[in-house]
Amino acid sequence: MYKQYGIRRFLKDYDFKLIALILILCTLGILSIGSAKASVQDKQILGVVLGIITMIVVSVIDYHLILKLYIPIYIANIGLLFLVLSMGDDAGGAQRWLDIMGLRFQPSELAKILLILFFAQFIMINKGKINTLKVILSSVLLIVGPLILVYKQPDLSTTIMILILYCTIMYIGGISHKFVFGILAVIIPLAIIFLTLVLQPDQNLIKDYQQKRVLAWLHPDDYADTEAYQQTNSKMAIGSGQLFGKGYNTNEISSVKNGNFISEPQTDFIFAVIGEEWGFIGGCIIICLEILIALRCALIGWRAKDLSGHIIASGMAGLIGFQSFINIGVATGLLPNTGIPLPFVSAGLTSVVSLFLGIGFVLNVRLQSRRA
Repeated sequence: MYKQYGIRRFLKDYDFKLIALILILCTLGILSIGSAKASVQDKQILGVVLGIITMIVVSVIDYHLILKLYIPIYIANIGLLFLVLSMGDDAGGAQRWLDIMGLRFQPSELAKILLILFFAQFIMINKGKINTLKVILSSVLLIVGPLILVYKQPDLSTTIMILILYCTIMYIGGISHKFVFGILAVIIPLAIIFLTLVLQPDQNLIKDYQQKRVLAWLHPDDYADTEAYQQTNSKMAIGSGQLFGKGYNTNEISSVKNGNFISEPQTDFIFAVIGEEWGFIGGCIIICLEILIALRCALIGWRAKDLSGHIIASGMAGLIGFQSFINIGVATGLLPNTGIPLPFVSAGLTSVVSLFLGIGFVLNVRLQSRRA
């Protein structure tokens, strides 16, 4: 495919800086997972290897060819999410996984990437009509299906993340500021009303455990031994790491992993392990890497040769940036407890492979823009 393009120029235009940042972050994530729960470290390594292969393959296929399949991509996405509700695996009270021929994965993680691809082409096709009521209502209807299917699993945190991602994509796609301010004028009061209602004892808007998580965030002392237990211990662990941390794979019995103060610390609360073992400096390194990766994706999007490439790269920047903020916000008590992974760091084969898939498209956007 790149015979005429020239292998030397191809290698020159390939964004090895972005890849290096991601590999450094993945390496730190693998080390942290090994300390938090050694039994899942090999699976994470496998996920990174599969992700790298996926990234390379996707990066050399013109993304315009793939975007032509945007309708089948959307249908496949809806189909996988529907299968989760009808025949998915139940774990921890949530039905979020599919097991197909021995391959167990979480479609909601893949859905984020597929929706970026779908809306990149949808907005590109409707480029001159993005601010018409017909297109806006169509986009809303198209996002409602995935949102409902993910929420029904139940997975409120991923539902919120997909909604944030949709809003980011629409903004990048050129939606008018009048619509943005108009929507905010409606959403902000509705959010306040919604929060007020879900805090009522007899509410039916969200699950009881979700309500308790919000209450535990607002009144941690009242839920110190129950719903606020993990988040409180997470903050204590991060604080106990001080500047340089207690050391990698610390054997202190009072640590969050050795004392079992946080269940499954290798996933949602991996930042607590990092903060405790590597201290403030280690935590800052992780945050800086996430920011740099997001900014690098945004820069590629800014230089893309067309709107669809701009949306793909900037959408990935938004996904990595917002998801990192939510995960670290939960670990530090800034946000209510949610089950959302830290990109490229938290344990999760589907999550890491899906993110590498998205990065593959970002690299593709850069290559195509350099060829233009």
